[in-house]
Amino acid sequence: MTARPTQALYRTLLILGRTSNLPTVWSNCLAGWLLGGGGSVGRFFWVCIGATLLYTGGMFLNDAFDVDFDRQHRRQRPIPSGAISEREVWFYGFLQLGLGAIILVQMGSTTATLTILLVGCILLYDAIHKLVAVSPLLMAVCRILLYLVAASVSTRGVAGLAVWSALAMGAYIVGLSYLARKETSRGPLSNWPTYFLAAPLLLAFLVNYGSPQRMPLVILSLVAGWILWCLRHVFWKPQRNIGFTVSLLLAGIPLVDWLAVGGGTFWTGSLFVLLFFAALLFQRFIPAT
Repeated sequence: MTARPTQALYRTLLILGRTSNLPTVWSNCLAGWLLGGGGSVGRFFWVCIGATLLYTGGMFLNDAFDVDFDRQHRRQRPIPSGAISEREVWFYGFLQLGLGAIILVQMGSTTATLTILLVGCILLYDAIHKLVAVSPLLMAVCRILLYLVAASVSTRGVAGLAVWSALAMGAYIVGLSYLARKETSRGPLSNWPTYFLAAPLLLAFLVNYGSPQRMPLVILSLVAGWILWCLRHVFWKPQRNIGFTVSLLLAGIPLVDWLAVGGGTFWTGSLFVLLFFAALLFQRFIPAT
């Protein structure tokens, strides 16, 4: 057996982990942590490390569970194409999931409980998402729990706006995931599930209604414009491009997180914007879906 070129192996691993979406994981962690009151930067750093491992491990296992489907419909994926063996993907997936869980469960009882729920939700989604129509809800719950895990290590913990923002992010993921499920479909699309994408906008409007601060409304307008621009590639163009729209909506998650914290300071706002552009840049090299 000939050894795989190192560069090709690294790219295979990056594709399996859908690493172009990692900026959205980090932005979820940043938003949850800030909404929970912030606190120790060191604890926040380890939450990001743990969340990164849970995400990439879950994505590896996603391909492992989907191998039969991919052999029929997505032969370019790493396992069907022969870039890596199915056994290796199972091993690396569970290894990353386990390491991420070990890091997070040591950060307190609330964090440990939420982490166990998150790991269970990741595994359940990976196992059944091709079989049930409600799988977007499972993906949404994963992101909700990620928010709450990050909030749980902050000074105020899981409470108040952190919970509501997590639920709004979950609704956004439901709308996004509905489109992702239709990526290989040629049939007509219902537009009502995409209304869930507006949940963060509604929450931001209610939270900031009557406030003299203008920054949250500026961000709200920016996020609304981004969502509409993304959806035009599905609903308002002769040749719809669902995959492109889903990728752009994924890249927009840091903007939604920025809206959730109401803009924050100049530096936190800059971080969210940087993560948004990082997600767009990474998608040029690694597919988001």
